[in-house]
Amino acid sequence: MHHFVRRTAGIIAALAVVTALGAGCSKDDDKNSASSTTSTTTAAAPAGDTHAAETKMATRDGAEITVVGGILEKYNQMGGATGTLGMPTGPAQDAPDGGMVQEFNGGAIYSSPTLGTHVVWGEIRKAWDDQGGASGKLGYPASDEYDITGGKQSDFSGGSIAWVDNETTVTEK
Repeated sequence: MHHFVRRTAGIIAALAVVTALGAGCSKDDDKNSASSTTSTTTAAAPAGDTHAAETKMATRDGAEITVVGGILEKYNQMGGATGTLGMPTGPAQDAPDGGMVQEFNGGAIYSSPTLGTHVVWGEIRKAWDDQGGASGKLGYPASDEYDITGGKQSDFSGGSIAWVDNETTVTEK
């Protein structure tokens, strides 16, 4: 019975993803846009197994991009295709030290075997990239961006980056 409940929950979650990702699509969208026209969940994962779930998204130019595993879980937490990240711009890629990265119109999701899966975007992302990104001294993100007095901050394995009053400050450990 326990396995039935877990599998049913996974299927329901997958159906919710399909519904949520398709909600912003319209026949009246700009025909030259690279935004999503369809998305389908091709495999549902049992609860707790994020590696078996995947979503394939078709763009107007016919490209199909897959989002999977922990990156898919984070992407859905951030609102999926209708959220701030928008559509994926390509498939997930290998990153240093066994990690993965997938780029989206509004930022990137990095997954590290030791630090989990986190979003990096905006001015913090620019500063992090200037420091070498995941290969630099700051290393992988250890948190998503969060609010601090006057701005935002993201923590990394080797330090942090704060964006306060339109000023970016990099702090190494």
